[in-house]
Amino acid sequence: MSSHLVPKFSSAFAKGDPATLAARCLSQMPGDTLATVGVVYVSEAAAAALPDIVRELSEGTGIADWVGGVGLGICAGANEVYEASAAAVLTASLPADAFRLFAASNDPGAELPRHHSEWLERVSPSLALVHGDARCDNLMRVMADTAAASGAFLVGGLVSHRCEAPLLAGDVANETAFGRSGMSGLMLSPEIGVATGLTQGCVPIGPVHRIDEARENIIMEIDGRPALNVFYDDIGPELVSDPRRLGGIIFAGLPVAGTDTGDYLVRNLMAIDPRQGWVVIGAEVSAGDPIVFCRRDPESARADMDRMLKQLSARLPGPPRAGIYVSCIARGASLFGEPGVETGMIREALGDFPLIGFFANGEISRDRLYGHTGVLTLFT
Repeated sequence: MSSHLVPKFSSAFAKGDPATLAARCLSQMPGDTLATVGVVYVSEAAAAALPDIVRELSEGTGIADWVGGVGLGICAGANEVYEASAAAVLTASLPADAFRLFAASNDPGAELPRHHSEWLERVSPSLALVHGDARCDNLMRVMADTAAASGAFLVGGLVSHRCEAPLLAGDVANETAFGRSGMSGLMLSPEIGVATGLTQGCVPIGPVHRIDEARENIIMEIDGRPALNVFYDDIGPELVSDPRRLGGIIFAGLPVAGTDTGDYLVRNLMAIDPRQGWVVIGAEVSAGDPIVFCRRDPESARADMDRMLKQLSARLPGPPRAGIYVSCIARGASLFGEPGVETGMIREALGDFPLIGFFANGEISRDRLYGHTGVLTLFT
């Protein structure tokens, strides 16, 4: 980050009556920050009030440009909320030319150049905080087009799929700021210092295998053997004897080509066919693709979170100024047994700083859609 640019950040959190969330958040925020952009996440119970909440926040802060949406849950500091009505807010004093917002679109490959071509060419944004709607039919293409058109490293996740308009990006005086389907977000110039990390919630339980025969998401043969035999060898006799326990515990990992970090995309185990010896997963695969079977495990997730935080800490020039954390809805309290574990680990490793986030239906890092992961973005 340029030495002359030191953005200021403020955060707030409120829980309770949706009609009071904005006012209670505003009461926690300083009035002289000269903030220029805001990030807000609300829980599903507050989804219907999102336009009113953001417009009240805009009036109270003077910030016109907002980005965010409706999470399956939200977090802020030590708070982690799923069912109740709640809002988490982060404001930043960024130079006007250091960011651009783009509203929800199913065709960002065309929309981004149409609206921001001069800025994109001149600035070459380094990072984009993005939010997607899982109901988008061509979500993977939309995500890839967003990355290609912006040239930015994407971070973010999929918002609630149960709300009419869960996406927010733009000047909240315009109805176009509130949308559904496709992807929306905030692009940042390279002068805004950031560091990102990804942590996995599932650990491999066997070696990386090679798929020899597959049709769409049905895997027939792995390593020259029936796929189910290989699967059984990896998961062990205890789970083989009680296949009802497999759901929510065992997953398929698809290693990412071209990476040297052992990165993999976790996909659900959909079914097994003992008669045919087949395994069915929640993604299309082809012969020649690698696959590794994984287990969802809270202790392994803690260990990998610790790894990510240590690596991030070593890269930081100083204490973080602010952060945004996107975690899978299958993590949080449902994985760790109590709320606030992940944000607590972040604060323990990196100190206390403005930190908000949401629980997602899928997490985004670079140009890939993950599951069972956490994506942490720090402003440096």
